[in-house]
Amino acid sequence: MNDQSAQPQEANDDRVAAAGQFVREAWYYAMPSSGLKAGHTIHRAMLGEAVLVGRDRAGGVFALRDTCPHRGTLLSRGAFDGREVECPYHGWRFATDGRCTAIPSQTSDQRPQPADVRTPAYPVRESQGNIWIYMGRRREHLPPVPEVPGVGTRPKLTIAMLFDCDIDLAVAGLMDPAHGAFVHRSALWRDKASIHQKSKAFSPISENGTVGWRMDRHRASSNSRAYRILLGGAPETEITYLMPSVRIEHATTGRYTYGGLTACTPIDATRTMVHHAMYWDVGLATALSPIIRLVAWRFLDQDRRAVEHMKDGLAFDPPTMLVRDADTQVRWYYRLKRELLAAERDGRAPQNPIESVTLTWRS
Repeated sequence: MNDQSAQPQEANDDRVAAAGQFVREAWYYAMPSSGLKAGHTIHRAMLGEAVLVGRDRAGGVFALRDTCPHRGTLLSRGAFDGREVECPYHGWRFATDGRCTAIPSQTSDQRPQPADVRTPAYPVRESQGNIWIYMGRRREHLPPVPEVPGVGTRPKLTIAMLFDCDIDLAVAGLMDPAHGAFVHRSALWRDKASIHQKSKAFSPISENGTVGWRMDRHRASSNSRAYRILLGGAPETEITYLMPSVRIEHATTGRYTYGGLTACTPIDATRTMVHHAMYWDVGLATALSPIIRLVAWRFLDQDRRAVEHMKDGLAFDPPTMLVRDADTQVRWYYRLKRELLAAERDGRAPQNPIESVTLTWRS
């Protein structure tokens, strides 16, 4: 298999090929459900587009392009009565499906009339306490939104953090399997002495238009102290990576279960919002959620600083390499991103070239 070549591979070509391009035919995490009340709207910047996310009076979620088609004013700066959004500049009104319902300045014989105008709407789904928006042009036979299996309908804890880097660096940094003892070093749970050899089996994912890969279910490593603290023992763990930007973790001891969802949403070509949602069924963990939040925030902030340091180095355009086997998942990411971009261009379903394999590294 090409991904398993014995020699390090140059990484520059893969990085340059993917730089500055967004995979649009995909669900992207917009915000946790708890952050959007009925009768309210919120502005989000996603993939370089202004998006208005709202919840109507009945509790339904919708998403519109957050610019008035008249003069470009942000609609989210205007009023929302639970049914229609009103532009703050000239009072143009829009229903939650994007249809224009009123243009106060126009007489009945002038064009345009409300029926002639609309602002684009995005497919939106609410699932497990998360709001997802589909940013592509495809509207039929959409893939299912990412879900964490067997952990309930709402997260116990959510975190959002801005990474000052493009989505490729954010995703590659978060999936890296060998940085833990250095980036996440702590007297409480990790130090360099904890490094040891690991071998994990991986398998490809290609379902309902979604591609990615899975670290197959396995017994958690002996240096996974956080699992032991949260679940009271070393669980069996499965980690799934769904392109272009979602990591799902499911761990269970048989008695207790933990689920984690990490989603990267590009704001634009240079900034990425990283969301992390945590699910569990351990009563004591809920009581300790303020402490868990602090620890989770520190972990994510350590990752943020690590990828931003990498961005600063890459600004000098140095030659870089991807080593076997620790960097194989990064190669998979870039390879699948190129395939997704090609599939979008060609109007076809993406193909997954990854094969089942066991990878070995030290961490």
